[in-house]
Formats: sequence, C-alpha cells, structure tokens
Amino acid sequence: MEVILADCVHHSLRHFMYRNAIFMCERLCSEFPSETNMQLLAGCFLHNNQAYAAYHILKGTKMAQSRYLFAISCFQMDLLHEAEAALCPPNEPGAEIPNGAAGHYLLGLIYRYTDRRRSAIQHFQQALSIDPLMWCAYEELCILGAAEDASSVFGEAAVLSIQKQYLHHRSENLQTLNDDLNSASARNNNSDDVRTRQLKHTQSNNLRDIPTNYQGTVNLGGAASQIVNGGSNISFYNTPSPVAAQNLQVSAIAPPPLCRNTQQNGSSINSLGADSCSRSAVNSIIQAPRRKFVDEGKLRKISGRLFSDSGPRRSSRLAGEAVANTNVSAANNGTTNSTKYLGGSKLNSITLRSMAVRKGQSFANENIDEGIQNEAFDDSRSNASLSVSSSSPSSGNRILEQGATKSVGGSLTNDAKIINGASEILGLLRILGEGYRLSCLFRCQDALDVYLKLPYKHYSTGWVLSQVGKVYFELVDYLEADRAFSLARHASPHSLEGMDVYSTVLYHLKEDMKLSYLAQELISTDRLAPQSWCAMGNCYSLQKDHETALKNFQRAVQLNPRFAYAHTLCGHEYVALEDFENGIQSYQSALRVDSRHYNSWYGLGMIYLRQEKLEFSEHHFRMAFQINPRSSVVMSYLGTSLHALKRSEDAMMMMEKAILADKKNPLPMYQKANILISLERFDEALQVLEELKEYAPRESSVYALMGKIYKRRYMHEKAMLNFGLALDLKPSAADVATIKAAIEKLHVPDEIEDNL
Repeated sequence: MEVILADCVHHSLRHFMYRNAIFMCERLCSEFPSETNMQLLAGCFLHNNQAYAAYHILKGTKMAQSRYLFAISCFQMDLLHEAEAALCPPNEPGAEIPNGAAGHYLLGLIYRYTDRRRSAIQHFQQALSIDPLMWCAYEELCILGAAEDASSVFGEAAVLSIQKQYLHHRSENLQTLNDDLNSASARNNNSDDVRTRQLKHTQSNNLRDIPTNYQGTVNLGGAASQIVNGGSNISFYNTPSPVAAQNLQVSAIAPPPLCRNTQQNGSSINSLGADSCSRSAVNSIIQAPRRKFVDEGKLRKISGRLFSDSGPRRSSRLAGEAVANTNVSAANNGTTNSTKYLGGSKLNSITLRSMAVRKGQSFANENIDEGIQNEAFDDSRSNASLSVSSSSPSSGNRILEQGATKSVGGSLTNDAKIINGASEILGLLRILGEGYRLSCLFRCQDALDVYLKLPYKHYSTGWVLSQVGKVYFELVDYLEADRAFSLARHASPHSLEGMDVYSTVLYHLKEDMKLSYLAQELISTDRLAPQSWCAMGNCYSLQKDHETALKNFQRAVQLNPRFAYAHTLCGHEYVALEDFENGIQSYQSALRVDSRHYNSWYGLGMIYLRQEKLEFSEHHFRMAFQINPRSSVVMSYLGTSLHALKRSEDAMMMMEKAILADKKNPLPMYQKANILISLERFDEALQVLEELKEYAPRESSVYALMGKIYKRRYMHEKAMLNFGLALDLKPSAADVATIKAAIEKLHVPDEIEDNL
C-alpha cells in the first residue's frame, strides 16, 4: 500500500497534478507516518506554492532533507533567520549543510539578503566547487561583483570535478546493484532449501494423502491443503495469489488413469507415474505462491531496474540516462536488451541531477528519471520480462550479473564521451559566464564582444538577446537596445527576462505606443510578475501620470520585495512628485536588496543635490561611480556636485572623463561649459557649446546658456538672438520663465543684477 501511494504521488507530481498529489500524500502520511513521507508531503505543498504548509509540517524535523525543505519554505516566507538555523543548527556547529551545492547556494542567498556579503560569496563559491554546473551560483557572484574569470571557474578543474561526480554516482549505483544481487541470491537459496524439504515431505506422503474415489476425482485434503492453508514452514501462504486459486481449481479435475492404479503396499508398475502426477498436482499449487519465497516486492524492485516496470528506483537514473543509446542499438539489432541501459551515457544524469539540486527538489529526482525511462520502454515487453524474472529467480540473477558486467564495460567506453561532453558544456558556460560577468562589471563593450563569440543558435535565444539589450541600455544606445529586446521578444515571447529594462528603453525613446502595447502583452502573459507592472508603471510615467505609475511600481514591489529595480522606480516617481522622504526610503530599500544597484545610489545623490546637501550628494554619486565607473551620466552629476562644493578643478577632470566615456551624451559638455563660465573662461565655454549644438541641435538650454555668455560679454544682439532661439524650441515652463527674465534684464549689468 505504501509503495502504491508513493508511486501515485510521484506520478501526480510528474504530471503537475499538485492537488491530487497533496491528497494522496496526506493518505500516505496518515497510514504510514514517517519523516520521509512528511518530506514528500512538504514537497507537494512547495510545488503548489504553499510554503506555509510545508513550514508547519517540517518544523522540528531533524533529517537533512527535512531541514533543507524547511529552509526553502522559510526563505519563501522571508523567515531568513529560521532558514539559516535550519541549514546551520546553532547547537551543532559542525553539522554538514544538507543537499551539498544546493544547500550552500540557499545559505548564500540568506547571507546576501541579510547583508553578510563576505559569507554569501564564500558559500556561492563553495556551491560552484561542488557542482560546476550550478550556473545560478555564478550569477549571484557576478551580481555581487565577486566572480572570478569564467575561464578559471569553468576550466579543466570543473571538467575533472564533473567526471569525479559521474564516477562516484556510477559506483554508488553499481554497489546498489551488487547489494540487490546478493540479497536476491540469498533469498533464492533460502527459498530453494524450503521448497526441497517440502517436496520431500510431499513425496513420502502423497499416495496416502490422495485417496481414490469411484467418481474419478481427487480429494486434495491432506498435505496439499495444508500447504495452501498454512504450515509451520510456509505460514505466509495464508494469502494465496490468484494464480494459486486458478491452479487449485484445475487440480480438482479427475487425474489420469495412472494415478488411480495404486496398490496397497504403495508399489506399482506405474508408481513412478503416480508419483510424478502427484508431484505435479502439488507443484501446481506451490508454483504460483512459490514466488513469495523470493519476496515478490524485492524481485520486482530488482527487475524494475532492468525493465522499468514500476515506480522510482535507486538505479532508475542509469536506465533513464541510456535511453537514446539503447533505442539506437535496439533498432539495429531488432531486439531490446535491457542490460544495455546499465552502461549508457551519464551526461543526462549529471544534467538532471544538477537541475534537481538547483531547485532543491531532491525528493522528485528519481521521478524525473523514471518518466524518461518509462517513455523508452514498451509496457508489454516489460511485463513479459518481469514475469519471466519473477518465476525464475536464477535467471533474474543471471540478468543482474550480465547487466553489471555490461555496465562496467560500457562505462569504460563512455568515459571519453563524458569528458568531451563536459568540456563542450563548460566551453559554452565560459562564454556565457564571461559575458555576464563583464556586463555586471559594466564593461559593456567587452561583454558585447564576448557574446558575439557564441554560436548563432545560442546567441539568438531570448536570454542572451536580453543580456545584449541590457548592455546597450547601459551604453545609452537605446535604439540598439530596442532592437535587441525586440529580437528577444520574438525568440521567446513567453519570457519576461529583461522586460522591465526594455520598458525603460521605450520610456527614454518616448515610444508611447510600443510601450503601451508591451505593458498590455506582459500583463496578459503574467499578471503576477513584477516586470509586467514595471512596464505598466513606465507607461503611465511617460504620460506624466506619476501617481498611477507609483501604484504600479508598488504593485511590483508587493509581488517580489527582492526586485531591486521596482524599488528604484518607486523612488524615481516619488522624486517626480517631490516626495523626497519616501524617495529616500525606496532607494534605500533597493540597496538593501542589492548593494550594487548603482541607480539607487545615483537617485539618492540627486535628492541630496536638490536639497543642497552637497557632501551627501557627492558621497552617493561617488558610490555609484565606484560601482559603474563607465557611466557618463553618473560622472556628469558627480562633477556637478564637486563643482557645487567649489572643487572646480576636480569637477573639470570628471567632466572630461564623462565626455570621453560617451561623446554623444550632451550633459557632461553642458556641465563643462557651466564650470568654464564660473571660472570666467568664456571663449572656451562658447567653443564647448558650439560643439554641443552639433550633438543636440534642438536643446533649448544650450542656446539659453550661450545667451548668458554673450550678455556677460555685453554682446546684447547675439544674446537676444540666442534667447529667442531658446524660446522657439519650446522649453519647459520653468525654463521659459528664466529665459524671459534674462531678456528683461538684458541691459542690466551683472553686478547690479546680482545685488537685485
């Protein structure tokens, strides 16, 4: 019953029938209350996004897997200290972290979100050293700015680590296979001894116990009935199998004449035939329940590894991994040799195992493998093989021995394939990892060059194109970013990766129609994704409806409090509404999630600059500059804050760096002109502004600043001309008032104007 219920739960999980899995697993736990079954029930609830249920089920459990699942539920409920205590019990300082790489990764996330950066980095590195294919750990290291070169992380040492894991996994399965082989052999020998004693007893008494009647029937009342109803040696025959009942009915038919011609002294010329007939009659009853001696469940478990008959087994991974190779060989030979599955490729095993560890769902690992192998076998052939192995235990042992032999031979031939396959995977991860690392370090052009090394089939995927779009966004090349994100949407219309940044790109391009369409598409795709509500918020922000935009960004924060960009966008809207206090809180919330989110440092610097808290402003701009030393915008505002602090030379140097970083950005050139004006270097300022007009010919502030310079140089006609051009370009209302005031005071000397 326990096996059937567990198989039903696994079957439901494989088919995403979580409600059915929960119901059946509750029955399982009620009937067989064990911690292992409670783990399975908690896993069902976690699959169904009911972390609170898993939390209450596993609270107080001690097994390693239970502690890991409990930590997962705590993490999802934002109970980070309880999650840490589950993975690292305070009263057991030397306790091993459960689930290896997955446990270290989860602990790294806990340390990261509790602002313990150094410990987080240590555990992410430990997770990678255990499992080099744990990409998410490398991603976290990149986000923290602590990732090593991808060539060293995914190098030769990683290949050897994967090979070592594969060999260890294979040896475990072979050891399990040998243990089952020895166990089955011991059971078979024991059952053969029991059957020998029974048959001897039956042969000595069969003529006495089978009396003859004149109606031509045999009365099976003696030893034969004792065998069915139970005796001291074969007591568990009390529950006969259906086959036994069928044989009982057949043996009640009148025997052949040879069985009737018996003599009183027990001897006859046909005594051998009578004995054979009697033995066959008794054996017809024994034969079916005979399999009970071999432990039918155990034998089915053994043969299931060979023929994939039943639920998840310890060696099911071996069978699942060699499906492809076996199908090819079966097509060539015209037969299906189940033992070939024991010597197949292990690359799929490594991939499946690492995927399951990453998700923290080790209780379902074997179910995934079982689903693969069940698709590869023919059920009728599997059942036929099972019946043969069940009725003939010795043949089952021979199959196991042959399978073990072929497993060893096949593994030797596949070692080279494993090394080559691991090298190919790690070669791909080296390119992807290096590109992602460089983009997180904001070395954008280098990241683009690395991504271009990818094969086209990988470059054209949604994830890579989204990363390319983000790189162009950081380069302030919004047109190319729009193109990359559009290709990503075409490649993976279901993916929301990077769509929050894409909506910001469209916001800067003022593509209100495209932005509105994108927001509607994302909402229809997934209403519970923060990216969808970020796009909707940007759509309203572009329409200057900042209050509605703020509500949408707050909805994104509500859906995922660890989504740093949503906090930052909330801060931008608060600043637009001139609610600086809440803006500061939003930016600080973003930094608690991701301390390297330089946009929030920049936002705080802008608030303090507007509040004329110049030292604070310079500090926050400098923090943003340390994280992203290639941002022309950050350098421009850092230079502005330095200029406000009367550090004009430092400000001028920073503006020069900003101009070199992005010559298309008009802001640093404009700020440089302001600094030159304050230093009364008017000719140089005019030269900078003339150059700036080529990049921003319709920027009214450029002409207004030129008008100020000509006014201070008493060139009133040129000043009036530039003020008029500035007004013609339709500046903002505040700028219009400033320009008109300057026109009114055109002939007032600067000294008098300053006194006024």
